[in-house]
Amino acid sequence: MTRDEFIRNIDVKLKLIRYERDYTQDKMAEVLGISKKTLIQIEKGRASLGWMGAVALCTIFKDSEVLEMIFGGHPQDIITTLAFDKCEASYEKTMGGKIWWVDIELKNELKIQQNIISKHYRILDKENRRICSSFDYDYMRKRLDELTLDEK
Repeated sequence: MTRDEFIRNIDVKLKLIRYERDYTQDKMAEVLGISKKTLIQIEKGRASLGWMGAVALCTIFKDSEVLEMIFGGHPQDIITTLAFDKCEASYEKTMGGKIWWVDIELKNELKIQQNIISKHYRILDKENRRICSSFDYDYMRKRLDELTLDEK
């Protein structure tokens, strides 16, 4: 997934997210900090929220079921991965990929998983804490090898 694809996914579902919250166009425009005219143009497919607007929407509506269905979970991980290309940070514990993830490889209590919708990868430790994420599988394989060498 690219930033453009991410933005397009948000633009296309903006109206549905608005309906999910039972917001009027006036209220949604106010929440997003855009004019009602701009909101209408986005909903008609004639304009776009852009990167910053899409990130803002995902932050404000982080508990949206629509967003979860679009991205196979909370979009924060995808945003971070798109912003930094290859992302490594100390994350909180995940559910271990019970719904949106498929195990790709297991090595020394670490596993690479791929999101079935966004297709990005992550490495989880034995406690299901996210170690890193990327859309680049070769990078993830290399990191898995490096991390399992560090464990020895």
